[in-house]
Amino acid sequence: MDLIDEPSPGQNTPEYSVSEISGAVKKALEGAFGRVRVRGEIGRVVQARSGHLYYDVKDDRNVLNCTTWKGQAARLSVRPEEGMEVIVTGKLSAFGPQSRYNLNVDEMTVAGEGALLAMLEKRKAALKAEGLFDPARKRPIPFLPNVIGVITSPSGAVIRDILHRLRDRFPRHVLIWPVAVQGKACAPEVARAIAGFNALGPLDPIPRPDLLIVARGGGAIEDLWGFNEEAVARAAAASQIPLISAVGHETDTTLIDFVSDKRAPTPTAAAEMAVPVRMELLAWVEEQDARLKRSVLSAVRQRQQRLGDVSRGLGTPAALIQGAQQRFDQWDGRLPKALTAAVARKQLQLTERAGALKPSLLGRPIAADLRRVQDRAERLRPAMQRINQMKAQRLSDVGQRLRLEVLQRDTAQKARDLDVMLKRLQGVGVRRLRQAQDRLAGLERLRESLGPNETLARGYAIVRGDGAVVTNAKAAKAAQSLEVEFSDGRVALGEAVTTAKAKRRSSTPKPDQGSLFD
Repeated sequence: MDLIDEPSPGQNTPEYSVSEISGAVKKALEGAFGRVRVRGEIGRVVQARSGHLYYDVKDDRNVLNCTTWKGQAARLSVRPEEGMEVIVTGKLSAFGPQSRYNLNVDEMTVAGEGALLAMLEKRKAALKAEGLFDPARKRPIPFLPNVIGVITSPSGAVIRDILHRLRDRFPRHVLIWPVAVQGKACAPEVARAIAGFNALGPLDPIPRPDLLIVARGGGAIEDLWGFNEEAVARAAAASQIPLISAVGHETDTTLIDFVSDKRAPTPTAAAEMAVPVRMELLAWVEEQDARLKRSVLSAVRQRQQRLGDVSRGLGTPAALIQGAQQRFDQWDGRLPKALTAAVARKQLQLTERAGALKPSLLGRPIAADLRRVQDRAERLRPAMQRINQMKAQRLSDVGQRLRLEVLQRDTAQKARDLDVMLKRLQGVGVRRLRQAQDRLAGLERLRESLGPNETLARGYAIVRGDGAVVTNAKAAKAAQSLEVEFSDGRVALGEAVTTAKAKRRSSTPKPDQGSLFD
């Protein structure tokens, strides 16, 4: 009798390949969990050269491997950093080649306000170490900018407050760059707006602003987080145009406040910092004009008084020449006696020296010299008399020129010159004031000609969809009703839009064209 081999235990269990097991595990994980949200602390972070992100999310006992692909990483609102406490959202899956399961993350938020503040302090310390907060690099705000660029949401109350404040203080030409002021799109749009305004040149149809204002209303730290992003802070620091940050209320502080050239506690305060009060400026100009006139009149009066004092100090012409005439008479009476004494003294000296010489050797030269001296002595007196007469005539001529009538005529001429100078200075002051007033009037006319009403009068129109301003075709197609504003009124296009949509549903749809800010 043959023995039949009984099957050993486990021989009826089906066999699987390694790939089949891995696929089954992956399918079970994805089917059981699907899309999940996980809270934890980020561990190591590795960014591959391909742009993919690999990092760990851990708690006090376990570690979960996470992956974010390159296309997903660009849409993350928060970049993962080691030690950050976050909430990640994604799909749980498995990686068969390494027998590991991981979470594919496509959304990440910071867990709690404390974690946000810790990350903010870390970024602040890094930017401060680079010198971006240094007061020496901050530019002064222009006194009266011609063009002001405002970066904010076009539909909020912030832009209305800024425009209203500028209109009350000193109307200026305002360029608005619409951006999102919270959410994922906030930081990249604000950074692009700052760089876009700085990229404008003299040949562009849009004028380059002289001042930028980045504004947003108050909110929680999560709402203002877009202005704490490093991209926004670096764009503000790189701006060549002076920049005022007006994000949140007075107690709210963001990174852009530290790198901007000026921080305003509110958007309204930013408008007040941007321009002076027009009426105060006009009053200051009038005050300066009045001070100029008073100073000119005072200077003229001082010079008139000084001229009068000098003319009184000169005295009469006769008194001026009396002392000189007296000295001349004294010298004229003493001169003949002095000449006679000098001649006698010379003759005595000559006789004494002649006696000491031999007559045979010096007789003839001495006799000739003696005759020459006597001849010159006889000619000296008439010559001195002629000189005295010439001096007297010259002194008389000087006395004639110093007559009171001549001095009075010169004084009158100087007074006339001062009057002419005063009139010229007054004319210059009035002309400069008129030029300043004309320039202000020209700027006012330019503002009016570039305003919305004048733009509508030139043939342009404002399109509103569902009550909001529409700036691109995509928004116009999505609107339930359209309204077109002209210079003389508004026209509703609601029925036309409904009919057009019905026709489009029956036809092949065409791809939308991107707007300027897509």
